Amino acid sequence: MQKLREPRVLVPLLLLLLLALFPVLLPDSTYEESVIIACFLLAIMASGWNLISGLAGYVSLGHSVYLGIGMYTGAILSKAWGIEPMYLMPLGGIFAAIVAIGVGAIVLRSRSHAFVIITIAVLWSMQLLAQVAKPITGGADGIVVPPPPWAKEFGNIPYYYMFFTVLLLTILLAWFVMNSRLGAGLVAIRNDEGKAASIGINTTLYKITAYALSAIPFGVAGVLYGQYLSFVNPIGAFGILTSVILVLAALVGGRGTLWGPVIGGFIIAFANEFATVSAGGVSARVLIMGIVLILVVMFLPAGLLPTISAAIKRRREKGDTVKFIDQTAIANSSTEVDTSAIKARARKSGTDTDNILEVKDIVKTFGGVRAVDGVSLTVERGTITGLIGPNGSGKTTLFNCMTGTFTPTSGSVLLDGENITKDRVWTRAHEGLGRTFQITRLFKSMTVLDNLVAPLEQTSAKQMVAGRYSGEEVDRAREILDFMGLAQFEKQNAAALSFGQQKLVELAQVLMLRPSIILLDEPASGINPTLIEKLANVIRRLNEAGTTVLIVEHNIPLVLSLCSKVHVLAAGQVLTSGTPEEIRNDPLVIEAYLGPDHLLEAPSV
Repeated sequence: MQKLREPRVLVPLLLLLLLALFPVLLPDSTYEESVIIACFLLAIMASGWNLISGLAGYVSLGHSVYLGIGMYTGAILSKAWGIEPMYLMPLGGIFAAIVAIGVGAIVLRSRSHAFVIITIAVLWSMQLLAQVAKPITGGADGIVVPPPPWAKEFGNIPYYYMFFTVLLLTILLAWFVMNSRLGAGLVAIRNDEGKAASIGINTTLYKITAYALSAIPFGVAGVLYGQYLSFVNPIGAFGILTSVILVLAALVGGRGTLWGPVIGGFIIAFANEFATVSAGGVSARVLIMGIVLILVVMFLPAGLLPTISAAIKRRREKGDTVKFIDQTAIANSSTEVDTSAIKARARKSGTDTDNILEVKDIVKTFGGVRAVDGVSLTVERGTITGLIGPNGSGKTTLFNCMTGTFTPTSGSVLLDGENITKDRVWTRAHEGLGRTFQITRLFKSMTVLDNLVAPLEQTSAKQMVAGRYSGEEVDRAREILDFMGLAQFEKQNAAALSFGQQKLVELAQVLMLRPSIILLDEPASGINPTLIEKLANVIRRLNEAGTTVLIVEHNIPLVLSLCSKVHVLAAGQVLTSGTPEEIRNDPLVIEAYLGPDHLLEAPSV
């Protein structure tokens, strides 16, 4: 009940109540009802589009194709079965989702501008198909949908409440997705798709699921819209202008938010009606919509709702004392937490090898450059192993081959004795291979806690529909943050943290997967010196809890103080391997890594 009294919840509910009572409060307002029906339709489409384009960041400019599919589904089946289209709305949603799954499996392989262009091509292809499939669709002549028997008596009121109901269901769908693990994964994909895959998110499945869900409101509303118009033809069903307007509605209100697309739908629908009635028809409408789009991009790039929210937040924070982050306090924070929070997953049954990770003759070429040239090395279970070498020696490229970011030109990678060379990135994460990056790749638009609950130990329908903050994951996330000394920052935006804190959060993020081995890519690079000892203690505690660590680092004293074995790379090949003492005194390492006039110093205690 307390949440219902909050303005951000109470205001939308009151506005929805007013919309529900509008035909009662203002009877005999047929024209006004038709305008609000147009608002409902645009809000439905903008909210559906928001699921794939607002959350996942895949901007579709041809998404109204699913409205047309719904319109034709209702018209064709209604004619064949002799029933009113409105009874076929669920079928319209199902059929639109099925088509979206097939289309999404193809178009979602592309990104950015290519994806936008392909979605427009899909829209025009469906328009052409509707024109040539005349025996089924009626071709350019279209299909006439007879009005229902109650049309003369009740007018627009039944349509008003049916569109209103579809809008409510669409808002509920959007709310459910945004507050689920699926929603968290989609936002992670929007921030950094490669990183999302590395923490166990099956990006292909997530994108196709979101694309199919986004098509359902279009299909349902399309069936009803076809009956409302009493006519369905290719140009009206698959018009590019409809797609542009619904995208504009979401941008105006604020994509990625729950209420932004709804508010934008009403604003643009009213503006569209004004342009059509008062400003000279279609040409004026296109001109006005173009001007609105330019103004939004220039002055409201985030959208109306996020801009207002940011302004309110700045006003509340105005005058507050700036809180400086005490790096020393973090460095001195306790790492004495229940080891079950950071304990590595159990050893696979039937695994008898002492080497948890093996690399055999890995070669990776880029054109004529052999970045990795026949590297073979092993990492023993339960150890902290170092991988050092000069810049350009192939260390990060080798890491990318191990984790699946790059596909090796030849060679193989074995985890617990199983060949994982052809496994997907997220599959390797599920199998216990975790990894951090040289330049931190957190999801900057998400909070620290959201960054930790986004990883998935396995992909399942149950995991995807689970609440974002439900289950034991949230408790584990808080325990791990406490272990890192970052508990006070769980509600902080990840982008607001210092670089060193982001490094610790990224490591905490990987620990949520309970990895059996973690690949650390220059964890001490660029962080405050006061945090380096904290980092070293964290790595030691992880190793004591059963996690194997492979670390790439240019801080040689740190590597030699942590590792029991060190591999040295030079020019894409393994120069030598040995204990820290052997590496420290190896003349080949001294010459290749630091030059003949330098000696590797022993780590200071």
